[in-house]
Amino acid sequence: MATTDVIDSDRAFRPHELREYALLADGERGALIGPHGDTAWLCAPRWGSPAVFSSLIGGGGTYSVTPAEPRHVWGGSYEPGTLIWCSRWAVSGGVVECREALAHPGDPDRVVLLRQVRAADGPARVRVLLDPRADFGRADADRPRRVARDGTGAPADGPAPRDTLWTGRTGPLHWRWSGGGDARPHPRPDGRGEVLALDLALAPGERHDLVLELSEHPLPSRPVDPAAAWRATEAGWSRGRPSMGRTAAPRDALHAHAVLRGLTSRDGGMVAAATMCLPERATTARSYDYRYAWIRDQCYAGLAAAAVGSDDLLDAAVAFTSARVLTDGPGLRPAYTVSGDPVPPEQELDLPGYPGGTDRTGNWVNGQFQLDAFGELLQLLAAAARLDRLDDDGRKALHTAVEAVAERWDEPEAGIWELDDRRWTHSRLSCVAGLRAVAALPGAGADGQRAAALADTVLDRTAQTSLHPGGHWQRSPEDPRPDAALLLPPVRGALPAGDPRTAATLAVVRAQLLQDGYLYRFRHDQRPLADAEGAFLLCGFMLALAEHHQGDDLRALRAFERNRAACGPAGLFAEEWDVVQRQLRGNLPQAFVHALFLECAARLPGGPD
Repeated sequence: MATTDVIDSDRAFRPHELREYALLADGERGALIGPHGDTAWLCAPRWGSPAVFSSLIGGGGTYSVTPAEPRHVWGGSYEPGTLIWCSRWAVSGGVVECREALAHPGDPDRVVLLRQVRAADGPARVRVLLDPRADFGRADADRPRRVARDGTGAPADGPAPRDTLWTGRTGPLHWRWSGGGDARPHPRPDGRGEVLALDLALAPGERHDLVLELSEHPLPSRPVDPAAAWRATEAGWSRGRPSMGRTAAPRDALHAHAVLRGLTSRDGGMVAAATMCLPERATTARSYDYRYAWIRDQCYAGLAAAAVGSDDLLDAAVAFTSARVLTDGPGLRPAYTVSGDPVPPEQELDLPGYPGGTDRTGNWVNGQFQLDAFGELLQLLAAAARLDRLDDDGRKALHTAVEAVAERWDEPEAGIWELDDRRWTHSRLSCVAGLRAVAALPGAGADGQRAAALADTVLDRTAQTSLHPGGHWQRSPEDPRPDAALLLPPVRGALPAGDPRTAATLAVVRAQLLQDGYLYRFRHDQRPLADAEGAFLLCGFMLALAEHHQGDDLRALRAFERNRAACGPAGLFAEEWDVVQRQLRGNLPQAFVHALFLECAARLPGGPD
């Protein structure tokens, strides 16, 4: 029976600064955990599904594990090479911990969220709240039902048997909660459901397991065994873990690899970010849904995987991108769902959004052509071929991509920054890099000859239209400004390090777009750089690679370390870094930033972290 005390779970937890969130991910979906043990974000059952916990953007739903003592100080860390997070709170009587993870590898049809509370030092009192709310908090919920572990009825009040479970429905989702048998339901202020509240009192060293399952299908009759699920999750993260050896920052490189694995579905698609609608800049309406797989980002991750010897991650990137180009050919879309389907169009949710942001699902990228994706794809497939990891489909995809570049390289397109259609220099040079990589493959045959000739043609035409009188590459034939993205194609092989255009471009990018060691994409207008947008962390790691390409490892390591520091305690990079306020901006975590960080760690001079 519900108590009469009302719990307003929608107001229980405020949004936090992005640096204070940790990510749990299993390849099929991701959760953000805040400093008060609040699950601020979780889409179910998969990445692109509506959220069941969405307080991050002003929606409903709560699942929190919080010290009962109001005065507590938060910290936390990941277990190395995993996305198993341990929240840790210092309280007046000792230390409380909560080990948490999404069961790995993830089941596409069932979410399994593991949480284990522990009184690490002294006794602990913890309050747990559970209020699943599907469809971004808009779905009505059935009244939760307390049942025995075998599915039979259990008393609604009074002491609960040790193996009692809670079950319920919210929108299309079935849910089951193990370990919360003693919880009490409390009415919500809107009268549309109940919040389960569990008060735990743990003796020193005692642990308590909580398991939440969510699915659009009826759940299996047998609940998840927490001990077995933890063992399987630990084993899942240990498989395919590369040795970072002499990489720069090996501990952080291992973490970046775990983030990329956590964002990569068993279908091979890697989401660009786990979240949506987190603003790049307050009040500018620049908030996007990044829960989809961008071809470019997938290629960056695959190239980083090749650099550190992560065969599984490389194979996933190759398989996913090859399938897309074989299906769509020259009509390759910039992005897909992780299952390879079209990205849904944008739609507003009528939610408050993250402070300063908007609240829209879907993405308008479907209406764009991005030429550079073909160049990145050729670079990825060539890297896989060099490692003898390109199968027949991959070789067919390579041929198809070469032909697509031949057909479309001179068309206006949206480019890496997804702007108005122009003949963007970066896109053309990315294709040159990809074509050169194909031409250099042993036994490339007719594809290699065609790629070499086409690379010369594209480079010559681009030099005629997009070389600045000052000797550096400019953004497009109509735009004489430099662009930080132009640093990457020479690193990838479009031009040698000794080419004067390469050195000149690096020099002008440094002079005009670098501030306090952080790099901006381009100058929007006459405003100071930091007034227009945040520094782009992707570009900061491009700078580190470019300096290394020029043989200046001191500058390379300086850029690497500066941008490496632009994160919070969980070591997650967002898209941008607000240099003035020292805050993360944009969706979290941003996959392509972690990919370029990982590649930098592999290519720069290594040593003990």
